[in-house]
Amino acid sequence: MKRSKINSLLNSKEVNYSVCVKGWVRSFRNNQFIALNDGSCLATLQVVVGLDLLDEATLKQITNGAAISVEGMLVASQGKGQLVEVNAQKIEILGTCDSEAYPLQLKNKPSLEYLREHAHLRFRTNVFGAIFRVRHSLAFAIHKFFNEKGFVYLNTPIITASDAEGAGEMFRVTTLPFEQTPKTDTGEINFEEDFFGRSTNLTVSGQLEAELGAMALGEVYTFGPTFRAENSNTTRHLAEFWMIEPEVAFNTLTDNMDLAEDCIQYLINYVLEHNMDDINFLAQRLEEEEKQKPTQERSEFGLIEKLRIVVDNKFERITYTEAIEILRGSKPNKKKKLSREGARGPFSKKLNHPDTRGGFLNI
Repeated sequence: MKRSKINSLLNSKEVNYSVCVKGWVRSFRNNQFIALNDGSCLATLQVVVGLDLLDEATLKQITNGAAISVEGMLVASQGKGQLVEVNAQKIEILGTCDSEAYPLQLKNKPSLEYLREHAHLRFRTNVFGAIFRVRHSLAFAIHKFFNEKGFVYLNTPIITASDAEGAGEMFRVTTLPFEQTPKTDTGEINFEEDFFGRSTNLTVSGQLEAELGAMALGEVYTFGPTFRAENSNTTRHLAEFWMIEPEVAFNTLTDNMDLAEDCIQYLINYVLEHNMDDINFLAQRLEEEEKQKPTQERSEFGLIEKLRIVVDNKFERITYTEAIEILRGSKPNKKKKLSREGARGPFSKKLNHPDTRGGFLNI
């Protein structure tokens, strides 16, 4: 029998037909009710196991995290919490789960810090499942947005000699041995003996190639991995991330701002339309974390409210000079509590030297 995904069964308007589902056990209550998840959605599908269906040895293998295959009848649920359930007629153990290697129990919700140190457990949690389904939707929506606007997608080099206007510190790529690195007569590294015959690095931006493409194709964009060797352990610095870079011939600054605003609103709307269950879960998780903070540090709005504000309103547009004046007049600046580290240098220098040309303020 062909496998059905759980998200399609939970949204099914028909019942009383045979199905086959495969997934991982989230819980097994009273040796009768299995909560099964296959990663297609946040929710689980309840599988009802007859008391005489399985022997004792098989029952003991149905632990949290075990992979199973279930064949049975999809019926209207008799209990609360779900509209449909599967009355199991056949259950096959596809893989057991060692509770020592995968210690994911319902009573012990792993913290994000714990998951950072135990990477093999991340994807089995609701948090990371929701995050990566949202990330998938965003990646798909990015291509959908630019395709609908007639842009051409460019795959720019990941290994390059370009520093993209000095956008950040770069990771060097080399095949030269570190123990006996060949040197020139002046004592510098002899890159002529390297794979590419010159110094090369992981890219910090696909901008240069995208600009070349825009001069022939008109409207192009890149979306791929970029790398920054900035050893700064903050929420605003990443060693590796994926970046969107559109380049458009003949655009004005206003055209660029329109494109950026349209793109952000399009992506958020797409996720709100296609991933609302995941967004609701993440909003609830964020609310729980906010309650652990002091009152004065809690966010004024919830996650969904913040997203709605972005998609339901026009963006305010100000010049660089106006932004500097707002920052100068802000309470944190008057109390000397404003962050002094900008994106490209000490923030204090930015305050003392406002730029009257307009554009984006990078903070």
